[in-house]
Amino acid sequence: MHGEYKVQGGKLVVVDLEVSDGKLRDVQVSGDFFLEPPEALADIRTALEGLPVSASVEHISTALRAGLRAEAELIGFSPEAVAIAVRRALGVAETWRDYEWQIIEAPALSPAMHLAMDEVLAMEVAAKRRGPCLRFWEWERPAIIIGGFQSLRNEVDMEAAKAFGVDVVRRTTGGGAMFVEPGSAVTYSLYAPAELVRDKSFAESYAFLDDWVLKALQSLGIDAFYKPLNDISSPKGKIGGAAQKRFSSRAVLHHTTMAYDMDAEKMVQVLRIGRES
Repeated sequence: MHGEYKVQGGKLVVVDLEVSDGKLRDVQVSGDFFLEPPEALADIRTALEGLPVSASVEHISTALRAGLRAEAELIGFSPEAVAIAVRRALGVAETWRDYEWQIIEAPALSPAMHLAMDEVLAMEVAAKRRGPCLRFWEWERPAIIIGGFQSLRNEVDMEAAKAFGVDVVRRTTGGGAMFVEPGSAVTYSLYAPAELVRDKSFAESYAFLDDWVLKALQSLGIDAFYKPLNDISSPKGKIGGAAQKRFSSRAVLHHTTMAYDMDAEKMVQVLRIGRES
C-alpha cells in the first residue's frame, strides 16, 4: 500500500506498507525531507510497526513522538505528516485531522473583497496551490449578501439600502439573503479538499462541516443543534445559516454566518421580507 502527503510549504512524505492481522507491517518511510540524525528514520519505522490499521492521525503521531530519540530533528515535515501519509496508504476515509489547516485572520474588509477572497481561496485549494484553510471574516461596513440564484429586485429594497449605507453583494453560493453589520455576527469560511466530504451526500456534508461549531457552542453552554438543510439553531430560534459550493470536484467552499446581535427594524426595511411588490 502506498500513500503520499505533501506538507504545505514543506516536504513530501511517502509511506509504503503492508497489513497483516489488522496491523501495520514492513513500513517504509521516504521523501525529500531532512532528518537528523539519519538513524532517527529507524525510530519512525519502529514506532509505526504493529500499529492497528484503525489508528487515527492523533494516535499515530503520538506513537511517533514517543518513539523518536530526544535529539531527533524533523525538518520540512512532522509526525502528523507521516501519520497522514500512513492513513492515505491505507485508503481510509479522510477526517479533519488528515490535513494541516491554516487559520486566516484578516482585518475588516469590504463585503465585495470578502466575496472575492472566498472564490480565490477556494480555487487555490482546488488547484492544490494552498492547503485547507479556515478564514474568519471581519465586516468593514453593513451589507446584504444575496444568494447566487436570488433575484435582487425581489429580495432587496435598494432605496432603503442606499439610505442606510448598506452595500449589496452577490455570493457564489446559493441560499437566502442575509443582513450583517460590523460587530453583529461571526462569519467564517472553510476551504477544504473535496476528498474530505467525498463519501458524503451534499446534505450530509453540511452537517459534517458545521459539527465543530456545534461542539464549540455547546462547550459554551449554548444548546445548539443542526437543523437540515443548512441551519444552526437552538430552542430559542435560528443562530446561523450555511451555504456551499463545489469547485471542479476538487474543493468545497463552506461558509456560515451566525448573528448574535441584529437591528431587526433596519433589517425588515432593507430586505423585502414578506413584501409582494
